Amino acid sequence: MKHCFLILFVLAGLSVTAQDLNINVSVVAPNITATDPKVFSDLEQNITEFLNNTKWTDDDFEDYEKIEGSLKITISEELTTTAFTGDFFIQSLRPVFNSNYTTQLVNYVDQGVQFEYRERQPIRRSEDNYFDNLSAVLTFYALVMVAMDYDSFSPTGGDEYWQKAQNLINSIPESAKGEKWKNKVGDQNRFWLIENMTNPRVKPFRQAFYEYHRLSLDAMTIDTDKSKAIMTSAITAIGQVEKELPNNMVVQMFTDSKHLEIIEIYKDATRGEQEKITSIMVKIDPSRADEYNGIR
Repeated sequence: MKHCFLILFVLAGLSVTAQDLNINVSVVAPNITATDPKVFSDLEQNITEFLNNTKWTDDDFEDYEKIEGSLKITISEELTTTAFTGDFFIQSLRPVFNSNYTTQLVNYVDQGVQFEYRERQPIRRSEDNYFDNLSAVLTFYALVMVAMDYDSFSPTGGDEYWQKAQNLINSIPESAKGEKWKNKVGDQNRFWLIENMTNPRVKPFRQAFYEYHRLSLDAMTIDTDKSKAIMTSAITAIGQVEKELPNNMVVQMFTDSKHLEIIEIYKDATRGEQEKITSIMVKIDPSRADEYNGIR
């Protein structure tokens, strides 16, 4: 399916983005003094090689087609000489056709990740087998970045990778599952991200996510008015998902990555579009109400 979709793009004379990763990795430990800094330099290099040298999909792409992104790990606590707590800041980008613009697909911070690491410790792909928490977390977010990218190019195109992420969670022994992997009501964690993305009630979000990117952003320089109308329809559908499934994680991730973009796009929209989008965004992202009210 993915290859067929890409071929259609080529036949249409369009450039296409690609799968597999080109992630800029940074590991910082500003307040850690007991551990040799070489450990963190080694960790940074090891993660870079793991993310960027692993073949995450079955598709073949050129270097310029890879998913661009970044991972910044800030080590906040040294539990032992080989165990740490850190915040993982994950971002991924997607180019917009017929422009020099890139749009964020993922903009997420996983706080308080606990993991063990020794210098030159192997990091292993963990889709079906659990080795350690660091390997599992890195594999998980690699799959998330790929899945989100695929979803932006075809309706529910990331199914295979969301399922792999689900398999990863299922493979973690209960004894090794920290809070971020567990089904805890009221939490927004890795478990709930996958539950949301594979939940039939959230399928309209994924359709809207595709329309927002492929049918709207990618066509914005060709027909601005039509593209904005499609975007308005997509955001309206996302607002409905939030109404039917309040406080779900995927809508929050969408607003975290898209709020500035949406504000900028609708600054020169029609008054009716501005009113509609402001109303929806204030409801689904109330903490940024003042920013959205600035659209009008």
